[in-house]
Amino acid sequence: MRPNHQKTTGKPVSRWRRCLVARSGPHGIGRFAAWFASLGFPPYHQRARLANATPTGFIDPTASVRHSRLRLGSKVYLGARVIVSENNAGGPITINDRAHLYGDSFVETGNGGSIVIGADTHIQPGCHIHSHLAEIQIGEKVEIAANCAFYNYDHGIAPGIPIMEQPLRTRGDILIGDGAWLGHGVTVLQGVTIGEGAVIAAGAVVVSDIPANAIAAGVPARVVKHRDEVRSHKPLTPTPTP
Repeated sequence: MRPNHQKTTGKPVSRWRRCLVARSGPHGIGRFAAWFASLGFPPYHQRARLANATPTGFIDPTASVRHSRLRLGSKVYLGARVIVSENNAGGPITINDRAHLYGDSFVETGNGGSIVIGADTHIQPGCHIHSHLAEIQIGEKVEIAANCAFYNYDHGIAPGIPIMEQPLRTRGDILIGDGAWLGHGVTVLQGVTIGEGAVIAAGAVVVSDIPANAIAAGVPARVVKHRDEVRSHKPLTPTPTP
């Protein structure tokens, strides 16, 4: 993932492009405006800069948004091929100011489930966030690396009945505290709270609560240390040329 201290550089957003971004949207004429606005603009982090051009944000023309209760804050970015979907009786999805969802991520609610994504949170490509029966709440300034998955429900497993015919069930909400960082491929399951500022190592499966500022790893994820036990590192500086 791109560290917070790095600034995305690239071509400036011209006045005519700003006008197109302001008229863009996920459907109809808005999608045509989005296509023209993105022409010549590199994908991924570079294209996310279009979301800052106007308060309405930017939805990539290849994104698929089909949700009657989607609420978008200011300067939200939905990247290439992002899917926002409403299943049977899905609850609301709220994506707050300046949140970024990058390419090929899939966000879905069904059966009364709901999702809230906090301001300034970045969700990298290929993440899946599926909420049924309960809520998934992701705090502010959370860094979520690629290919993470969130599921706050599962199927019954009673014998003698095909799994797909069994009702969904849940042990409760998923809650991610402000400023947490989830590494590549983390899976977070139902009824779990990850505390503010916690760090979850790549590939971990979180099935129980992780306290604030803890560092957790493994399957299932266990706390291995706390952030106040980690020595700080100075920023890397170039080696002088002799």
